[in-house]
Amino acid sequence: MKTTFENLYDNYHQDLFQFVFYMVKDKQQTEDIVQDVYIRVLHSYDNFKGESSEKTWLFSIARHVTFDYFRKLKRKRNRFLEFFNWGEEGEQLQSRQFQPEEYVLLDDQMKQIYDCLDQCSEDQKQVIILRYIQDFNIKETSEILGWSTSKVKTTQHRALKILQHCVQTSEREEDDYGEV
Repeated sequence: MKTTFENLYDNYHQDLFQFVFYMVKDKQQTEDIVQDVYIRVLHSYDNFKGESSEKTWLFSIARHVTFDYFRKLKRKRNRFLEFFNWGEEGEQLQSRQFQPEEYVLLDDQMKQIYDCLDQCSEDQKQVIILRYIQDFNIKETSEILGWSTSKVKTTQHRALKILQHCVQTSEREEDDYGEV
């Protein structure tokens, strides 16, 4: 007989990994964060009340653990920048680029969407990832994020406008200048 943890892992691991990866953009860091998510799940499963689906609950935990990672990263970066007193120039250090082998795996359209996703706010990214990549509905997305459904809809609408504008701009640039 499978344990509850094994069922959660079997049913949701791939989706959970993708969700975190789309936010973090680093395979090793994603693996570490997902491991932290599972540790939290093991420690808090007894407190799960079933007010939402297990998947929604799991993704809510993943969201919080990922945000904890970003907060820690920001504190480290700020301490580093303060230590060297680099000011504005140091801000360039935070840009994360794919390793070549990772980038090849994404087809051209997905690369374009993925790049455009960086123009969205963190809230907008989360909504797009949950709604269109992880296929959560509006209600589930609002439960995971702890928002009202209207905030999810508004954030989704704004994110889609940004993505649409970015894709159209990229296509125009390709048409004007040839393959970019």
